[in-house]
Amino acid sequence: MKKTLSIVLALVLALAALTGCGSAASTPAATEAPAATDTAADAAATEAPAELEVIKVGASATPHAEILESVKDVLAAEGYDLQVIIYDDYILPNKALADGELDANYFQHRPYLESYNEANGTDLVSAALIHYEPFGIYGNGVTSLDDLAEGATILIPADDSNETRALLLLQQEGLIELPADASAEAGVSHLDIVDAKGYNIVPVQADTVPSQLASSDKGTIAVINGNYAIQAGLKVADALATEAADGDAAQTYANIIAVRKGDENSAKTQALVKALQTDAVKQFIADHYAGAVVAIF
Repeated sequence: MKKTLSIVLALVLALAALTGCGSAASTPAATEAPAATDTAADAAATEAPAELEVIKVGASATPHAEILESVKDVLAAEGYDLQVIIYDDYILPNKALADGELDANYFQHRPYLESYNEANGTDLVSAALIHYEPFGIYGNGVTSLDDLAEGATILIPADDSNETRALLLLQQEGLIELPADASAEAGVSHLDIVDAKGYNIVPVQADTVPSQLASSDKGTIAVINGNYAIQAGLKVADALATEAADGDAAQTYANIIAVRKGDENSAKTQALVKALQTDAVKQFIADHYAGAVVAIF
């Protein structure tokens, strides 16, 4: 009997020992699960894409918006979402920038910006030069300026800065004479012409010059802003003359990134300028605009 009790007692103790080992083995598995979950959460947080900071830029459709679109991926890689707002006039992009609706705009040159500031009491400034669009002289039935008839009509854009530029080009080609101190910086109007040499100089709204040339009498010529020439399907190669690359007009009338004063060195502005002033953008411009747009950085 005692021997039987001893055997039973030994069996009970053995079972107790086995049960204790099973509990100890299961405990680490229960505590490791939360650790594994935390690790997965950390990994997911690390892999989740960071929210991009928005840079909102107002621009003319051609070529400005197209050039901006070409650097969207570059800016995304730097943490920015470039949003391009297209405008079809020269007033609203500056108003929107001054009102804080935009971070920058890209459609104008410095003389126009300065004229806008003076007229509207705003304080917008240039952050960088990007490109210039050579003004060209185009003809309706005229294949050479040497063949231009006496008394021919010459259409030019009427706004202050573009009129100056058009008149300087006409003087460059010997078609008119301006005052000795005429310059891109100082500005000049058709009223300042010293000698029109028998030609009929007609200022018209800048964006209508191409269409007015197309509907004009044969023998008419026109000085056309680069981006309006592009939109009208005109090619620089077909121009009777263009602005000299080494003239002061190229630098003075370079198209700029404009921002509110004080934002010239902001992180957004610097990222935008850095993305635009690259060899890749130079090549994009050369490939897409056949000389109608020229990088100037």
